[in-house]
Amino acid sequence: MTESVFSETAAEPRTQSVPLAHLSLELGHLYMEDFEAGPERLRAHFAEVRPWAEAARAAATARAGGKRPRISTCFLIDDYFTRFSTPAEVVPMLLAEAERAGLGVDYLARESGCAVTGKVPVAEAVAARIVESPPPGSYGLRPPAAQTGWLANGERSPVARAPQAMKRAVPWQPPHETAARRHSIFLDVELWSDDADGLRTWSCPFLAAVWQLARLGLLRNEGEALLAPQPHTAAGFPDKWDELPSLLRLNDRAAPFSAYRTCSVLPTRFLPVEHAVRVILDQIEADPAALEQVTDRSGREGMTVPPSVADRISYVYYAGH
Repeated sequence: MTESVFSETAAEPRTQSVPLAHLSLELGHLYMEDFEAGPERLRAHFAEVRPWAEAARAAATARAGGKRPRISTCFLIDDYFTRFSTPAEVVPMLLAEAERAGLGVDYLARESGCAVTGKVPVAEAVAARIVESPPPGSYGLRPPAAQTGWLANGERSPVARAPQAMKRAVPWQPPHETAARRHSIFLDVELWSDDADGLRTWSCPFLAAVWQLARLGLLRNEGEALLAPQPHTAAGFPDKWDELPSLLRLNDRAAPFSAYRTCSVLPTRFLPVEHAVRVILDQIEADPAALEQVTDRSGREGMTVPPSVADRISYVYYAGH
């Protein structure tokens, strides 16, 4: 007699795997004012980017032991904080100037897709994975980030309070970085803000952290990979940003969007934002199955990745215009 065995589907969670390149090379992340300045601003940007992009490719080749590495390029457009122009006007100008500089854009992303993609609240799913690192000697006096919307890399200065009778006032104390080396570089990052109607606006650093997780192949929601590239099959680009996929594959022969490591070539004004990104990523518990997939596959290729997610990210900054 054969016995049937039934089990809940939820008891057997599966984490979707994604194809992985060796390096995800970001060729830019510009704001509305950069596009409003016209093609000359984009031309100057890509002229600055090109030599550093070539250097990043050379470094990836050396890391691959001289073998030809799989490298994909991407560009992030900020359509979240300000809607401007149209994809039909902006995207062709962007691609033309990149091509003029000898740079091809394989994947084009909208920053609003790092907040919500389709019906999936991507940023909210990532926020649910925040695991704060309590500073040594702390006693839980600081409200959690889930309540305040602020995340620090150490211990804040204590709030001044009026002394109780027969007790001395607590003297001022400086903030302290948890992983300080001799001296602290303390950072307190705003993750979001809520307006009077409860409408949440995610901060630029938090959306940039989501963007890095996607590029590293670690962005999951209930095991499902998010921000999957959609092929560009139309003759042109739409007139509305919401009609453009969150992540668009422009090159059919491109290496995978996600990669073992990322490198971003950015103007120096992004340095404080990306410092905040590292603070956030250091306190995000990435999907363990996704982490294991990347570790196993990179190990088989002899491209071992650092245990820390933040250490898989690199940057090149150039002086702004």
